[in-house]
Amino acid sequence: MKIDNVIIPEVIKTDEVKKGDMPGDKIVIGEDHIKKARTIFPLLVEEINKLNRDKIVISVFGGSGVGKSEIASLLGFFLEKQGIGSYVLSGDNYPRRIPLYNDAERMSVYRSGGLKGMVKTGVYNSETRKILDELWQKETDSDPSVVTDYPWMSEYQKAGRMALKKYLGTDKEQDYEELNNIIASFRKGEEKIMLKRMGKTEEERWYDEIDFSNINVLIIEWTHGGNKRLEGIDIPVFLNSTVAETMEHRKIRARDGKVDSAFTTMVLSIEQEELFERHGDAKIIISKAGDIISAEEVTQ
Repeated sequence: MKIDNVIIPEVIKTDEVKKGDMPGDKIVIGEDHIKKARTIFPLLVEEINKLNRDKIVISVFGGSGVGKSEIASLLGFFLEKQGIGSYVLSGDNYPRRIPLYNDAERMSVYRSGGLKGMVKTGVYNSETRKILDELWQKETDSDPSVVTDYPWMSEYQKAGRMALKKYLGTDKEQDYEELNNIIASFRKGEEKIMLKRMGKTEEERWYDEIDFSNINVLIIEWTHGGNKRLEGIDIPVFLNSTVAETMEHRKIRARDGKVDSAFTTMVLSIEQEELFERHGDAKIIISKAGDIISAEEVTQ
């Protein structure tokens, strides 16, 4: 597969852009997304031409709410305009638990780790237990400000954060094996592939058989699209943003009801650390401002 002439439509009707496959995802394509996709696409074509293969896998990864869904959809749209079939797959369909249960598991991992840290450092007793119970009820045990009144909470938060980091984005949370099997099936040229769908309840899990007979490019949009556990990615594209920028994006997209919570901020911070560790593998990196940057210019 070679692309001789890059064609980017001057006028883009967003309702004509085929979106990714995450059920219920709120995808709102704005001018900022279009600008970034226009910047990325010529470089993406260069990378595709270097590979010169019939089946190519692209990952678009970055912080939660940074615009992965929108930009991946636009890149797929541009490829279609070139006469190249594409499919945008959302990695958010492949956690091991539905969002409600995964959020609960994250909290459980954090609190269990925090408790063990208190015991290990000798700050756990009947008095600190009572205070911790109150903080749990208020859901403020991950708020850094509570350390001012309860210095011993620093041991709890440090150990809890460490335990959470060992869970987020790992095989314990995400089903990389299933995604890797899909990628392998696509690269082998299988025409019919079952893809998972996941909603917000246990009943909202199902599979759709997707026709890949005319698909040459699989685009995976996912926070963990740069993770080393994900195999077979040809062109990783990294959308750089800071935790503060990611939080703002989440507010706009209403990704969850507790977007401002200290715990959510901690989760995003840990995810940002993972992204920072992996961004060097990206073939294309674009900043929040929409500029192509080098790996050395990436900031957290």
